[in-house]
Amino acid sequence: MTVTIWHNPRCSKSRQTLALVEDNASDIDVRHYLVTPPTETEIRAALAQLALPATALLRKGEKIYKDLGLKDVADADALIAAMATHPILIERPIVFANGTARIGRPPEAVLAIL
Repeated sequence: MTVTIWHNPRCSKSRQTLALVEDNASDIDVRHYLVTPPTETEIRAALAQLALPATALLRKGEKIYKDLGLKDVADADALIAAMATHPILIERPIVFANGTARIGRPPEAVLAIL
């Protein structure tokens, strides 16, 4: 089984989550999602695996969130497009394993799928 993590090495929660994944899995794909952003299709798949709406995956404290006026946007397609264009908007980290996913907040949340 390959475990994938959408990782931002500058984020402490992402680093903590990666350490947990490394302790519990041997085949790990670390994707620096700010360098290699997910496509709209990949974001849709992540939302399906997380069983969350697009609004739940947004980092609402990011400046770009305010600059783009996303607070008033309810259209999932528009939010997904914004995340694909500006991956800093995607909540992190996200771990994918066994056909499901978890956001690593808190980092221990990912243990349930490993």
